[in-house]
Amino acid sequence: MKERLTRRRLNRATLLRQSLDERAELSVETMVERLAGLHARTSDPPYIGLWNRVDGFRKEDLTTLLDLRAVVRASLHRGARYLVTAEDYLWLRPTLEPMLRGRRERLLGRRTAGVDCGQLAAAARGLLAGRVTPRPELGRALADRWPGRDPLALARSARLLLPVLHPPPSGLWGRRGPAAFVLAEEWLGRSLARRPDPARLVTRHLAAFGPATVEDVQAWSGTSGLREVVEELRPRLREFRGEDGEELLDVPDAPLPPEDLPVPARFLAARDDAVLAHAGGTRLTGAERPRHPPGEPAFLVDGFVRGGWSLAREPGGRAVLTVRLSAPLTRRQREQAAGEGAALLRFAAEDADRHDIRFIAAG
Repeated sequence: MKERLTRRRLNRATLLRQSLDERAELSVETMVERLAGLHARTSDPPYIGLWNRVDGFRKEDLTTLLDLRAVVRASLHRGARYLVTAEDYLWLRPTLEPMLRGRRERLLGRRTAGVDCGQLAAAARGLLAGRVTPRPELGRALADRWPGRDPLALARSARLLLPVLHPPPSGLWGRRGPAAFVLAEEWLGRSLARRPDPARLVTRHLAAFGPATVEDVQAWSGTSGLREVVEELRPRLREFRGEDGEELLDVPDAPLPPEDLPVPARFLAARDDAVLAHAGGTRLTGAERPRHPPGEPAFLVDGFVRGGWSLAREPGGRAVLTVRLSAPLTRRQREQAAGEGAALLRFAAEDADRHDIRFIAAG
């Protein structure tokens, strides 16, 4: 009979594997690999995500890796921008290729109707060859070849059809504005893997977020049809049951801590995969609570989402961390949250003359 895992124990497994139980003494590159990437729709969240997980993390630690091309920013899982190691990108991009092309058709097919995808990819490749190209410039150049088409839709199509990266200064702390494109193989000086590796995709998700269901892996990656892959892997996987009877799979020897593992308060980055990497969306929210809005950074207490937070600059050189609570906190929990919030302010707003924390009560 398969061992049954409670929701709380699954919560602790995710927090432990995501290094959210305590900050790890690992290199930043190793952490990015261990996490199977970080969501990087905008520039700052990966820095906050790594600050939450790496002991002594400094902004320049990630900036240096991006400059050295050891870590790259590209459209990967679900078509979203992710930060991954260069080594992982080389196999991830071919593995996610069918999903990326399908996503392009669903989101941009109507806006590029009549444009041949092969011709568009070839034209974009020619325009990108040997140079870093801002997205608006690429869009205008493609629109010159397909008059009357939306330049933005053409540039976004190229991003999903071709293995391209968004090189620095795009993705650096505090950087705003449209990303630039560069051909991945030129930037890295290496070739992509010749074959997709969906089995590796499954095991990397399980190592970072497991135990998990097949649906969890598919929701995180945006890739469908992984059940057959899982069946081939099954002899090498551990099997469990969740509280609702769902089948949970895991890689061998991955840690499964007790459900009373103590965990600190945490201020997660927007769209942190610790919150979003499971299909049900309840691993860190609890079954009784609605899925946390992905655009809002989550605030964790005792391992579960208890609200959201934002950081704003105010006149007079003051930086304010506002914590919007979805449930009341005990005095001790508030003290822990205030301590962690003060540390976040020192990291994210070190140049401010004054730091304040405001708690907005639930309901």
